[in-house]
Amino acid sequence: MKITFVLPTLALTGGMRVLSIYTKILQKRGHTIFIVSTPPERPSLIEQLLSVLRGKGWEPTSLKKWSYFDNVDVESRVIETCRPVTDSDVPDADIIMATWWETAEWVSKLSPSKGAKVYFLQHYEAFDYTPKDRVDATWWLPMHKIAVAKWLEDKARNEFKNLSVSLVPPTVDTEQFHDPQSRKSGQPRGKQSVPTVGMYYSIAPWKGSALAIKAFKLAAARIPNLRLVAFGSGETPPPDLLQQNSEYHRIPSQDELKELYSKCDAWLFASSTEGFGLPILEAMACSTPVIGTPAGAAPELLAGGGGILVKPEDPEDMAKAIEQICQLSDAEWRAMSETALEMVINYTWEDATDLFEAALYTALEGQSQLTDKP
Repeated sequence: MKITFVLPTLALTGGMRVLSIYTKILQKRGHTIFIVSTPPERPSLIEQLLSVLRGKGWEPTSLKKWSYFDNVDVESRVIETCRPVTDSDVPDADIIMATWWETAEWVSKLSPSKGAKVYFLQHYEAFDYTPKDRVDATWWLPMHKIAVAKWLEDKARNEFKNLSVSLVPPTVDTEQFHDPQSRKSGQPRGKQSVPTVGMYYSIAPWKGSALAIKAFKLAAARIPNLRLVAFGSGETPPPDLLQQNSEYHRIPSQDELKELYSKCDAWLFASSTEGFGLPILEAMACSTPVIGTPAGAAPELLAGGGGILVKPEDPEDMAKAIEQICQLSDAEWRAMSETALEMVINYTWEDATDLFEAALYTALEGQSQLTDKP
């Protein structure tokens, strides 16, 4: 197949990582991929001033940004301005895929020769800063949908009456995410000598950092020497993450992430909303159980016993889960740890690509049936 991905600005996001992996594997399988994306917007003067006030300094004005596609050998085009993608920007193909609500608007207007139209649902993108009516309108579009999580599939089918939907969950690369000591020794890891939990810190309210920090404080009042390991994408952390029993890592490298996950007895996933929640799988791949709110794919991923699902927006419930895991015997903790790891190793990127590829063929078949009608 000839497949075109229509992307917003290329970046280091979880969704871009997933698509870059699919691109590599699909090309190895003989498919031809073409990437078209929009250029980064230069920061405005107000955005520059806000960046300085937040302690991040003056934003670089270069249009070059790093992305997960930088090391992928794929034909790619960045259009000259931030505008809708049109027929002249993309080749004729078998499949053309929208990957964000705005790109779905663009793809819906392209000629049939550009391919069967597919909408890759990685989140329900009706955020505070997006126009909900336009986002909803894209979900009604007659495109085959590929959903990364069950809640997105259910939303597409039940709320937007989509009958053509494929569920294709992502996974993680266990060569990148694993427990280094277990890999070196060949033995499963045990509990930490000092009880330790971890979290991702972000100023975005929906990431739940305030919830995770409060839960840690409540648990620390009842668990002697409880430690917190956190990392973030560059924001200045609050004093809570710089206290005696915590460590904060600003913009760790991809290689360092597995070390941070592996330092913990449990990873706190506190989001109020997520499309999928890749950090859950990243932690599990490092043999770390997850304490998670019911956002994204957490209900399915934690149902098997590789962690604990807690109530949303309830720091006390999360604190109790921290206590529960820290009070496990080493044998009990190892059993939970091994269950978490099995969730990842039993579903590989090749498995995910099998489902993704099948969904593309379903879309192609659907278009053929439409064009064959008298």
